[in-house]
Amino acid sequence: MNTLSVSALNEQIKSLLENSFERVFVEGELSRITFHNSGHIYFTLKDKDSAISCVMFKGNATKLKFRLEEGLKVLVDGAISVYKPRGSYQINCFMIEPAGQGALALAYEQLKKKLSDKGYFDQARKKQLPKFPSKIALITSATGAALQDMLRVANKRYKNLSIDLYDVLVQGDGAAFAIASAIAQADKHRYDFIIVGRGGGSIEDLWAFNEESVADAIYQANTPIISAVGHEIDYLISDFVADVRAPTPSAAMEIALPDENELLQYLDSLSNQLTQTLSQKVYNKRQELEHLQKSFVQHSVERKLTLYKESINNLQERFNQTIAYKMQNYDVKVKNILERFPQLIENRINGYKEQISNLQKMLESNHPKLKRKKGFAQISQANKVIDLNSLNVDEEFEAQSDTVVIHAKVLQKREI
Repeated sequence: MNTLSVSALNEQIKSLLENSFERVFVEGELSRITFHNSGHIYFTLKDKDSAISCVMFKGNATKLKFRLEEGLKVLVDGAISVYKPRGSYQINCFMIEPAGQGALALAYEQLKKKLSDKGYFDQARKKQLPKFPSKIALITSATGAALQDMLRVANKRYKNLSIDLYDVLVQGDGAAFAIASAIAQADKHRYDFIIVGRGGGSIEDLWAFNEESVADAIYQANTPIISAVGHEIDYLISDFVADVRAPTPSAAMEIALPDENELLQYLDSLSNQLTQTLSQKVYNKRQELEHLQKSFVQHSVERKLTLYKESINNLQERFNQTIAYKMQNYDVKVKNILERFPQLIENRINGYKEQISNLQKMLESNHPKLKRKKGFAQISQANKVIDLNSLNVDEEFEAQSDTVVIHAKVLQKREI
């Protein structure tokens, strides 16, 4: 019986397995994934009944379009290899595809979710485009049709514009790095905005704009960025991260640049509106000024003095009229008085004469000296003439005639 060493046995097994399973396609679920510092990826591929170790070395791992995740079902293209020192076998993976969907589609969804969770798509961080740009940058291929489309639209819509071109690869190996580097460089030159884009193509052709490095460069830029990649139906990661998404490169120019013809029409309408507004304001101010002038004239010192003078003249005129009227009435009254005065005076004199005559008669009839009638005397008491009936018994009195005064006393009083 031929006895083998462990190494010899493992060598025979290695030769047998590796020659028998030079190419295998295995479907299973990823488990126990390890991303080694060397760049190699170690994992287990399993189903419900069994498991097998797998390795994907750095050279092949860098070509992966998606990230391996725990529990993900995949289709592995590789070969059986034996690690002789441990006597273990594994699948050396050349290529891995997601089961049921393409690798690019999965990679797209994985990166989209990752960046969304990091806030790359938040509307609050998106920057506004200036209304009237003067200097912009285009990051695209100098030989692509997209550049000519953008320049044609820019020349038609807005000629007063400075455009700098950053010529980059837009597909294939190194395209993502070139695009991200150009964004970082252009961001330093204070452009009004940057357009990053290219024309249409397959998902593989457009894939550079789905790379995380490009997304990072757009997110970190301080300059507003427009993503204009492919056709209207194409949605790239750059579209979600950029401040503005344009369905095509030419549409990016239409979105970002004002139309000179529309601006001229708008300026004409503004000019007409301004002229009308100014005319109306001038008219209103003129009316206001005229009103103020009238108000000033009406309320000015000169106007008040004039009104006072007119008022004084009116008062003076009315006073003169009143005086004239009264004088006229007085003239009539004086004339009447003068006409009646002699008669009135005469009547008054005659009346006074008659009164004097009556008084003289009364004086003559009452004065003691004028009373010559025999047996009559004037009775007085305390120098006051009294009636004889007012005297009482024992009262003293005086009896006076025109020649004699007698002091007497009432001895007896008798009524007759």
